[in-house]
Amino acid sequence: MDRMTPAFPASDGLEVTPEQTQQALADGTAIVVDVREQDERDAGHIDGSRHIPLQSLSAEAGSLPKDTTIVFQCRVGGRSAMAAQALRQAGFDAWSMAGGLLQWDAEGRGLVPEGGTVADH
Repeated sequence: MDRMTPAFPASDGLEVTPEQTQQALADGTAIVVDVREQDERDAGHIDGSRHIPLQSLSAEAGSLPKDTTIVFQCRVGGRSAMAAQALRQAGFDAWSMAGGLLQWDAEGRGLVPEGGTVADH
């Protein structure tokens, strides 16, 4: 997907919903990056997401594609919003998943591994 065709053309601001995130992941129009700590991710995460802890993001930003929409997610949305804002300033099509993994899970969207949970931060 090229940057001329954004995954979320009608979205304002920095956030997209878990539903939009799930659809973009399924369609292959976005990648999802989990910015939580390793122990949080181990407890449960979105299938198909990539893991880059927030403190490693600046060092690993170069490994992310600038021509693909990126949705950051964390537990409730605070860390992912910081990540999305920072990467937007660096020229990425970056978004934060509203409500974080707590909202994703509350909507019954499922986590891996089977029986996965949303860990406390």
